[in-house]
Amino acid sequence: MASDRQRLQPRKQPRQARAELTRQRILEAAAHVFADHGYAAGTTNRIAARAGVSIGSLYQYYPSKDALLLALTTAHIDSGMAAARRLRADALPDALEDIIRVFVRTTIGNHTDHPQLLRILLEQAPRTPELMAKIYAYEEASVAFVEALLGRHPEVRVGDTHTAARLVVSTIELLVHQLVAPPAPVDVPRFENELVAMLTRYLTAAPAPGPLG
Repeated sequence: MASDRQRLQPRKQPRQARAELTRQRILEAAAHVFADHGYAAGTTNRIAARAGVSIGSLYQYYPSKDALLLALTTAHIDSGMAAARRLRADALPDALEDIIRVFVRTTIGNHTDHPQLLRILLEQAPRTPELMAKIYAYEEASVAFVEALLGRHPEVRVGDTHTAARLVVSTIELLVHQLVAPPAPVDVPRFENELVAMLTRYLTAAPAPGPLG
């Protein structure tokens, strides 16, 4: 277990601006190499060459390509969390459909810069306890925010706003992950419109009658 942790943890924490720039250059190179060549062919030698550093310099920062992949995944999650914080701080539209569109568009925007890389992050990145804790915290904060919003919005007709919030958050995240990334990405504007319409209809439909007693 200790060896796995050592293989995935960054070796060097930059304390100077120059070292941080080198670390960022290595991560950017890794993102391009994984996207262009895939995980198996995305070797550390290729990444070092793309970053313009020696292989020894790369290993000073990251002990393996799995450590690089984990760092990229963590950065992706951090970017999503930052976007969610900005969304919660901004004034939202009044209409429920427009609010759902903001949620969907924000999530799509965090997944379209490197769609080829996204597929690799989803399928190949290591899942450490620290990363999973970050993902769960992100999801729980999103669900709490959406639940509070649904509970006070006059257009919402669902009775169980907690379950509805979990469905909304999970549906947006999972479908964006599944359908925006290759190998068969959908037309993004059409996907956005259909997802917004689907969730809006779900939230505003009259509750189904319960079973007859």
